[in-house]
Amino acid sequence: MQPEQQNNTSPNLEPVTERYTPTPASEAVNRVDARSQPVIDNPPLQWTAHEYIYRQKNGLWFVLFLITTLVFIAFDAFFLKSYTFSVLVVVMAIAVVVYSHRPPRIVNYTLSNAQGLYVGEKLHRFDEFKAFSVLFEEGYTSIILIPVKRFLPSVSVYFPQELGERIVDVFGARLPMEKAKLDFIDILIQKIRL
Repeated sequence: MQPEQQNNTSPNLEPVTERYTPTPASEAVNRVDARSQPVIDNPPLQWTAHEYIYRQKNGLWFVLFLITTLVFIAFDAFFLKSYTFSVLVVVMAIAVVVYSHRPPRIVNYTLSNAQGLYVGEKLHRFDEFKAFSVLFEEGYTSIILIPVKRFLPSVSVYFPQELGERIVDVFGARLPMEKAKLDFIDILIQKIRL
């Protein structure tokens, strides 16, 4: 009788397997706290995209930029009288002109549920960010990752529309989604077409 009792009391050692099924958008809103859920690593999503939106600049843009640079130099000459400021303005103007002619690089992105986002070879882990936003601008869609550390810049990632829902689902499972807010610098960069 003892051997039968041991068989009845022995634990079941069959492996347990889980299958991942994507959460429909209607259920994704009702999630409690997705960050406390176990992460199941699906095959990573991979895509390529430009690092930023290239905005064509005409001759008028360069004339206005030159006038603005001269105004800053005149302000320094008459009021500040600190010629290092003028040198700084000239160096920054040269850098902006060189940067404005540089075409955007094509960047390889890989998004893994478990590890985070690879931008080229650099890994950005999910815990480096407190939230994300989806931004639609000039016919392009991007995700803006908002860092936990206060003074670090946000990370903008452009992606093709056909992968958009899957990319948002991966980020939504790990980070809260916030409404996209452009700060003053971002708005200024758009207005001056940088």
